[in-house]
Amino acid sequence: MIDFHLSVEPQTEQRLRKILSQVQDTEMFARNIISYQIAELQKGILNLRLDLKEFEQKYQMTSEDFQERFSQGILGDDADFMVWSGLYEMLCHNQMQLSELR
Repeated sequence: MIDFHLSVEPQTEQRLRKILSQVQDTEMFARNIISYQIAELQKGILNLRLDLKEFEQKYQMTSEDFQERFSQGILGDDADFMVWSGLYEMLCHNQMQLSELR
């Protein structure tokens, strides 16, 4: 059993209490929330990979190689590189979150 507190706006609290009052199986409800978050992370990861693939094809290197070179300052600060680095960092973050939820 878990007991936790959320800091939310009063209107959000009221709506959440309404939902929770109608839930008969709290275990299933909690699992569904986790499953939803996993699905959202998976969609985000897929979209990030598609975006990264465009940069990888354009510059003929993997995102991992790019990030290593970029972080060493070898590639400069071209706008594409800034976006590419940000997307790669988001991918790594989302993958870490996903592995923690599984």
